Amino acid sequence: MEDVNCWLEKFKKCSYSNKLLTKLLLLNKTIANKIDITEVKKAIYYARKYHGNQKRQSGEPYYSHPIEVAFMVSDYLLRTDILVTSILHDVIEDTKMTFEMIKYIFDERVANQVMDLTRIKGDGNKISSEAMVNSLWLQKKYDLLFIKEMDRLHNMRTIKIKSPEKANKISRETLGAFLVLAAYLGLNNVEEELRQLCAHLLAPNKTHLQKKRTFNENDHLPSLAFQNGLDHTKNR
Repeated sequence: MEDVNCWLEKFKKCSYSNKLLTKLLLLNKTIANKIDITEVKKAIYYARKYHGNQKRQSGEPYYSHPIEVAFMVSDYLLRTDILVTSILHDVIEDTKMTFEMIKYIFDERVANQVMDLTRIKGDGNKISSEAMVNSLWLQKKYDLLFIKEMDRLHNMRTIKIKSPEKANKISRETLGAFLVLAAYLGLNNVEEELRQLCAHLLAPNKTHLQKKRTFNENDHLPSLAFQNGLDHTKNR
């Protein structure tokens, strides 16, 4: 953390960060509660630093993935802490960045949110994404569920690079948790895209394409107000 006071001097732009920052600067012109662009840039800096040379199977730098997730989340939620959490959501699980470091560099709220999105828990065991979705739902952490949903959507968009066995496993999990979550969150466009992506992998066995209810029948979604000023009523 020796660069905590000089990270801005070391910050380097890239095509991924430019895409996100340009969008946020434009949105800041239309919303009352402005996004703290400096905090978002700081999250990008540390995501790039700690993901380092990690690569996605596509060959892209790994840090491109969480930046893209933040870009997708910003279609619906425009809170600085949520965007920062989106960018950092894999660092505890996949890098040497720790809860304590995030708390020191950012704040406790962000650190707790990143920890909530970390599949490796205190006992060292790694839970499934489906188990995490159910846990976050029971805790009513709906904002974090938006991050998980966009994380899964971005991964599904690039799933063809994975082995057929892995791709099928992820697709079945998507149907078991993320398709129904999209419906609960009012993301009909995301629900339909996930259904189509799964269909390409799991057809011709159409029975796998049915949405599975994973939440309690008595669960009621709170009234969600999308915050970026776009009209999402057609997708709800």
